[in-house]
Amino acid sequence: MNTPDKRPISFYGLLTLLFFQAASGLYGGAALIWDPTGDVLALPTTLLEGTPFHNFLIPGIILFTFLGVLPLIVFFGSWQRKPWAWLGAVLISIALIIWIGVQIAMIGYASEPPLQLIYGLMGILLLILTQLPRVRASLQSKSKHYETNS
Repeated sequence: MNTPDKRPISFYGLLTLLFFQAASGLYGGAALIWDPTGDVLALPTTLLEGTPFHNFLIPGIILFTFLGVLPLIVFFGSWQRKPWAWLGAVLISIALIIWIGVQIAMIGYASEPPLQLIYGLMGILLLILTQLPRVRASLQSKSKHYETNS
């Protein structure tokens, strides 16, 4: 008798964070591309003083592409257990950590609202989840069967 493949709860946690990142990256990036002044998201262009950017167009394109479209692709690849899904999830987590780090270095830390803290922690949590043996196995093999959730 063939038992269905059970994925660990931590795998679904990874999927949830990837989907949330994709949705927020697509929304935020699209808003900044649509309105590079940042008014749609209540971001003043004065935040960009001292950076190489005069408006939010380039950051919006980067956000939309690397933290919106790519996490969505990795989300679906993870669900379907594509061979590249684990590496994709690791790279998304690293990209998010770098994005927040560069943002803080360029414009400073903003505690209200605490978005930098939330997304920085989310990047770290994504990276931790990708390193869990059961998550890694779930992403890398279609033939493994799991009896319990973790």
